Amino acid sequence: MREVQAQELMSDFAVRTGLTAPIRAAERYLWTDSFAVCNFLGSFERTGDEKYEALALRLVDQVHEVLGRHRDDDSRGGWISGLNDSSGVHHPTSGGLRIGKRLPERAPGQNYDEALEWDRDGQYFHYLTKWMHALARTSDMTRDPTYRCWAMELAKAAHRSFIYRPAPDATPRMHWKMSIDLSRPLVLSMGHHDPLDAWVTYLQLQMSEATLDLSSEISDAARICEGQNWETQDPLGVGGLLFDAFRLMQLATSGAIKDFRSIETLLQAALPGLEHFVREGTLETPADFRLAFRELGLCIGIRAVQTIDSLIASSADIFACPIGLQLTLDSLKSFEPLAERLENFWLKPSSQASRNWEPHRNINEVMLATSLDPHGYLGA
Repeated sequence: MREVQAQELMSDFAVRTGLTAPIRAAERYLWTDSFAVCNFLGSFERTGDEKYEALALRLVDQVHEVLGRHRDDDSRGGWISGLNDSSGVHHPTSGGLRIGKRLPERAPGQNYDEALEWDRDGQYFHYLTKWMHALARTSDMTRDPTYRCWAMELAKAAHRSFIYRPAPDATPRMHWKMSIDLSRPLVLSMGHHDPLDAWVTYLQLQMSEATLDLSSEISDAARICEGQNWETQDPLGVGGLLFDAFRLMQLATSGAIKDFRSIETLLQAALPGLEHFVREGTLETPADFRLAFRELGLCIGIRAVQTIDSLIASSADIFACPIGLQLTLDSLKSFEPLAERLENFWLKPSSQASRNWEPHRNINEVMLATSLDPHGYLGA
């Protein structure tokens, strides 16, 4: 039932955003499309129906064609990397990818407006890492190394532009938002979990038949992560911590890494946020005052934790789970009913009739589909 509900949500998304309705202009948004690619891949692996694989690959191509190029309302044209048409097709991520926001990016010299900036285009690092993950999953599923190569080219481009050093010997830092062409920062501050996303995603790419060397990028990201406090009260951020812990566990159970302290650190950092979410009474708050996609991001993280147990069990012959890590996992298990409760709430027509659902419908429904059937996204 859950898988069928997820497939129905994804089918509607494909039509609504112009993926399967060629008479409509494609509506591409990098974060949402990253989850969508994984969802289609998961349905393909689960059912064997090649239409889902075709949708995933078509979406990858469409994202590159739309978000890898300048906007229609921009005086600039072509690939944002500056490559010519032929080279751009073969290296579509070498200049990064646009977010897909509705407004043009802030022009040089234009005053900064914090509220307006949320609706302006540009590039977000944490969106780029989500697309790297989607491309890696596509490569794994299709056994085509081209997609992993594109992911690693994107990692190189993002790292080169978002990472900077305040002084020659200083610890690297990261900008939160860059211009479409990656030539200038649009928001100078560093995203709370951006360094963590960088480190885990680079490791994921490097440990899987890497076509490029990311050792320098991994080192930089690890340096930024040193001493960071990852705790957050943002449900989407808590879900991200749990997902990153899951990816590290995948690497650990495969023998690719041996540092279990980082996994335990991330899981422990997620606990206060989960406790806060329950304690503050969000579950009793009307839908009009809630953002579904942020809560569904938390659900996806909880689903990832559920999968960690099966990873450990299936690797018992080569992997012994440290006792501290197991105790933390046991604490997290008490929150498993929370995911189903949130999914059921956002599946209700009355909740979807709330004022915040329709403006965010694409991201809401795609992430709801991911939570209902996380197999494609998690890769386990």
